Amino acid sequence: MKTFFKRNKGILETIISATYPIRMKVSEMTGIGISIHENTGNKKAPVSFYSLSMISNTGHEISFERYRGKKILIVNVASKCGYTPQYAALENLYKSESNLEVLGFPTNDFGNQEPGENKEILDFCERNYGVSFPLFQKSIVSGPYKNRVFDWLTDKNKNGWNDLEPNWNFYKYIIDEHGNLMTIASSSTEPASLEL
Repeated sequence: MKTFFKRNKGILETIISATYPIRMKVSEMTGIGISIHENTGNKKAPVSFYSLSMISNTGHEISFERYRGKKILIVNVASKCGYTPQYAALENLYKSESNLEVLGFPTNDFGNQEPGENKEILDFCERNYGVSFPLFQKSIVSGPYKNRVFDWLTDKNKNGWNDLEPNWNFYKYIIDEHGNLMTIASSSTEPASLEL
C-alpha cells in the first residue's frame, strides 16, 4: 500500500486539490469539520501580542509591533494539504480588506505536508496562488517546541483564554486591532466566511 501511494503521489495530490471545492461545500452544508471558538468574554491578552517577533520567509526579523491597529489573520499553512487551495482565498482577503494582515506560518507538523525548504515554499505560493501576504520561516506550531507566536496563541496565560492547539493545517486565528485573540477557526472553515 505504501508503495502505491509513493508511486502515485502526484496523482493523489491532484485529486485532493481537485475535490477541494466539493469537500468545502459539504462542510458548509453539514457543518462537518467546522469548529469555531470565540473570545465571548472579550478577555484581554496578559502578554502583549505586539511584543512578539518572527523571522520572515526571506530571513528578516519582523516585529509584530508593525501590525498594531490592524486585524490579523494567522494561519498555519502547508503546500501539499487538501486545504492548500485556501491560499487563494487568503490572498483574496489580504488584497480586499484594507485593515487586515494575513500572516502565513508554514509547518510540516501535520501529515508531513510541508516538506519544502523556505525558498521552495515561497516559490510554490507565488507561482500557484499569487501569494503576496507575509510568510514566515517554516517552523513548529504544536507541541512543546512550537514557535513563539503559536505558543502565545495556545497559552491562556499569554492570550487570556485559549489553550487549544491547531490539530491540522490551515487553522485560523483572528487577532483584533488591540492585539487580543478573538476567534479560532478549524481547517474546514472557509476563509471568506470568517467574521473580520
